[in-house]
Amino acid sequence: MSAAALLHIAMLAALRNDVAFGGALNGVFEGPAVKATAPYAELGELVVIDWGAKGLAGCELRPAIFIRDRAQGPARLHALAAAADAAMAAIPADLGGWRIASLALLRSRIIRDGPGAWVAIVEHRVRILETA
Repeated sequence: MSAAALLHIAMLAALRNDVAFGGALNGVFEGPAVKATAPYAELGELVVIDWGAKGLAGCELRPAIFIRDRAQGPARLHALAAAADAAMAAIPADLGGWRIASLALLRSRIIRDGPGAWVAIVEHRVRILETA
């Protein structure tokens, strides 16, 4: 299985773990949600870049997590974005044939998405090496 597919599965498991969000999310979706009640999370695009070391195959993955909320202000969304980052940090390094060499938060931003609508975009850089 590809590194991107394995990371996608690991991200879904980590984000769907109720411990990470304290039950605050109404769902985690693999793409844009058709019918969902805020707050909820969506996995965004996963950019794959060639990366490795001498004699080691690897890639750099750049996943995006979107958390959508409807509220008067972004206060709850700040906490949910921090929880998404913590959930990513909790992904196990060994992904069955691939190993995470580094995982770093690239940026987290919150933007207004219409009246009373907010979205947090949380982006990471994951460098991963093939082990088998």
